[in-house]
Amino acid sequence: MTMIGTERPDTGVAVILGVDTHLDFHVAVAVDHLGRRLGESSVPTTAKGYERLLNWAEAFGSVRCAGVEGTSSYGAGLARHLGAKGIEVLEVERPERRWRSSRRNVQKSDPSDAEAAARAVLAGESSGVPKSGDGEVEMIRTLRPAAPRSRPGPKGRQPAPGHARHSA
Repeated sequence: MTMIGTERPDTGVAVILGVDTHLDFHVAVAVDHLGRRLGESSVPTTAKGYERLLNWAEAFGSVRCAGVEGTSSYGAGLARHLGAKGIEVLEVERPERRWRSSRRNVQKSDPSDAEAAARAVLAGESSGVPKSGDGEVEMIRTLRPAAPRSRPGPKGRQPAPGHARHSA
């Protein structure tokens, strides 16, 4: 039954954050649950920058999740920060770089990459949940470089016994 003239219940905006990550700064774009672009922001890769980014995004509404490029590299700190605040973080693959001609690469746009990350989350095209970095696997990863190589030679490679290098 449709009622005309009655107030609709408050249907707050669900914000999806897309982030293009870099070494010294991150560029973010916020979109709503319908895919409408709400705004863009750039912050330094510091705890204060991450908090500023989250406060900026929350000004649009409740942040539902964030699509972050490079959660195991440049985006790792941001992913941990957002996760600690209860925001679902999803790994998003970096968009392919397109070639304008055979000689020149089209200049990429950080805001458009960030928006693509948010839209990938909306479309269900994220790569998955990033590694937490604090479990048993991470402890083993920390110890692994200290373990001696099991085989001698560069990078642990050695020719197989009886294998001739050159055949006649």
